[in-house]
Amino acid sequence: MNFLVFIVSLLLYLVATVLFGLGLFFKWARATKTGRVLFVGGFLSHLLFTALRYVEAGYPPVTNLFESLSFFCLATAACFLYLSRRFGLLYVSFFVSAAIFLILGFSSFLPREIGPLPPVLRSFWLPIHTIFAFLGNAIFFIAFVVSLLYVLFERKIKGKRPSFLATEMPALETLDLINYRCLAVGFLMLTTGIVTGSIWASFAWGSYWNWDPKETWSLITWIVYAIIIHNRLTVGWRGKKTAYMMILGFLCVLVTFLGVNLLIGGLHSYV
Repeated sequence: MNFLVFIVSLLLYLVATVLFGLGLFFKWARATKTGRVLFVGGFLSHLLFTALRYVEAGYPPVTNLFESLSFFCLATAACFLYLSRRFGLLYVSFFVSAAIFLILGFSSFLPREIGPLPPVLRSFWLPIHTIFAFLGNAIFFIAFVVSLLYVLFERKIKGKRPSFLATEMPALETLDLINYRCLAVGFLMLTTGIVTGSIWASFAWGSYWNWDPKETWSLITWIVYAIIIHNRLTVGWRGKKTAYMMILGFLCVLVTFLGVNLLIGGLHSYV
């Protein structure tokens, strides 16, 4: 039953992506509006799947790669729905929806059995820490997509040689503003995730910080985004500089979120 709901979510995200693509490439406004409705439907179905899996497992479904990727996509969809409502990002929707569909599609091939929760994860800090961490990752992912679009189309727009795709993108100033908003909120989420993780570590392992690979890369990621905030506020970084650094920051997020688990291991290797 749970996985059936997951498949429904996947299909809704797929159809929404196709409709967003029709709106982007063929300027079909009705397709874009319908795509938004189906995207919301995919999000709600995805939310239902997450709730059902929580009830079945008895703990937050973020303890293996399948669950982690699914929850990351859910958080991304939630954050993007808010941002699109705030900024009207109709055409950026195609890229975000496509990414969610591809990540979810990949996760569907991963082991998804529900097993016993490792003793160290049996803590009320699990949902607190992971919600902040995943929200931060999701916000930074949206900023990563926005930054890629900024870098790809900035030269064409400023050179007054825009492609038809560039003309459909939000203004560069809007993309830069979205980046700044994502940076501010994402940095707050990342910081809270690190702090709550440190408190949890003190209960689980007797120390606030163990220089575990994931902890180390979380700190590196935090420093990268702190540098962006500092230079934006003091030096006045805008536009392309911020976009390139936001891309670098999300690459650090990827190493922290996936690279450590898949390639390095450590105390957090079960997530």
